[in-house]
Amino acid sequence: MFNSILFSGTENLPQGETVDEPSFFLDLNLGRIVEAVTAGREEYNLKPFFYTPLKNIDSIAYRHEVFQDLENQDLFEQIKLFSENMRAMRRFIEFAGKLHYKYQKQRFFLDAVEIYCDAVVRLSRDLSFADLKSSGLSAFRDYATHCVESDDFTSLLSQTKKLKAELASIKYCMHIKGNCIRVRKYDSETDYSSEVEKTFDKFRQEAVKNYRADFPDVPNMNHVEAGVLELVAKLYPEVFSALEDYCAKNGGFRDETIALFDREIQFYLACLEHVRLFAHKGLRFCYPQMDAESREVYVHEGFDLALANKLVAESAPVVCNDFFLESSQRIFVVSGPNQGGKTTFARMFGQLHYLGALGCPVPGRKARLYLSDEIFTHFEKEEDIRNLRGKLEDDLVRIHAILQRATTHSILIMNEIFTSTSLKDATFLSKEIMDKIMQLDALCVWVTFIDELASSSEKTVSMVSTVVRENPALRMFKIVRRSADGLAYAMSIAEKHRVTYDHLIDRIK
Repeated sequence: MFNSILFSGTENLPQGETVDEPSFFLDLNLGRIVEAVTAGREEYNLKPFFYTPLKNIDSIAYRHEVFQDLENQDLFEQIKLFSENMRAMRRFIEFAGKLHYKYQKQRFFLDAVEIYCDAVVRLSRDLSFADLKSSGLSAFRDYATHCVESDDFTSLLSQTKKLKAELASIKYCMHIKGNCIRVRKYDSETDYSSEVEKTFDKFRQEAVKNYRADFPDVPNMNHVEAGVLELVAKLYPEVFSALEDYCAKNGGFRDETIALFDREIQFYLACLEHVRLFAHKGLRFCYPQMDAESREVYVHEGFDLALANKLVAESAPVVCNDFFLESSQRIFVVSGPNQGGKTTFARMFGQLHYLGALGCPVPGRKARLYLSDEIFTHFEKEEDIRNLRGKLEDDLVRIHAILQRATTHSILIMNEIFTSTSLKDATFLSKEIMDKIMQLDALCVWVTFIDELASSSEKTVSMVSTVVRENPALRMFKIVRRSADGLAYAMSIAEKHRVTYDHLIDRIK
């Protein structure tokens, strides 16, 4: 039984589509990723699929299997060709809706049905020869086979081919004199077109100016052509009557499940095409091991996908980072100099877990990730004068709202909170909030300028953004697992303001 190539089983089908992106998309730059992945496929309205994370491991495995089947280039191209034919079919239907003359509209409709039937038959044949491992594509193959062998489909295909052949067999002659056109059936008269071409062939030149006119997007007939066609229809009433009956009876010719597959498979095609953009840069993607219980997570050679999109386009290098949590560890406390990649690391952590929950390949050579119930983010925002709250109060209100909703299965990402208050107050408030998160036992990334938070509990792990040892003002954008000491940050600030020991000695001299 096939229901969806995106969702396994009827119990996992979402109730309606999510049209609004999740609130944390802006902070994690996930909106940019979705825009990049879905570019060129706007007609499929894929974004709701990216707004709907999966809730169980089996559903994620279902998508992983389909992705892995589609890594077969032959199968990928075959399904891509099917999608292109379905797009052509829709274009013909759209053209037909814009035309004014009845018989031209009906002919475009007939062509659309033929494109559809041929596309489904070809896809069914291609899938029958494919070595499929995924339950999703295997189930769809069975459905497509049943569809093309059904009485309704075979009848539709037979009618379509028969009618196309009858229309192609129509021949007629036109006698034009002044403003008068007479149309009659063809009666084995000589076709002079080949004779004319042969006569003028000796005047053919190698390169001549192209005087051909461009046709409009919708090739609508003019009134003279339409009038001729009306006369032809009177000469062959049986064929044109059959065409009219055909269009009236087959308005709903498209199988809803086939149409749904055509839309949903774009999710996989779009993701895989986007992943391939990074292959020539040596950037790896993997299918993460997702776990809904264990919070022992890790990633090797992960990176911020939104930032990588920009850097690859600029031919700039992409810095990869690793992380892992084990045993009772739950919170990464990320410190170090500003502009050193701390926020990028936090975004990467969130992106990886969200893309993993979509069943997508994630940036990294190898990964084990946690399937959370929700992701919460707190990134610095400009003050909103409409709420009449100061910066500190606004931070506290937002964080309180997060802690009210977060559960032990949530992921929290805190980025540089309480920067508007004193170090003493920021330290006190941060410790209070961190205690709440520890009580939840939730996963968390906490980017902070308060080094002592990194060693506050056995649940915390210190991560530090690194600088070039010989020149602390230069960032390496590598986030490493080590104790926070504040030295790199202090040296960077001292270099910036020229108050290091060497600078001071030079100035004294």
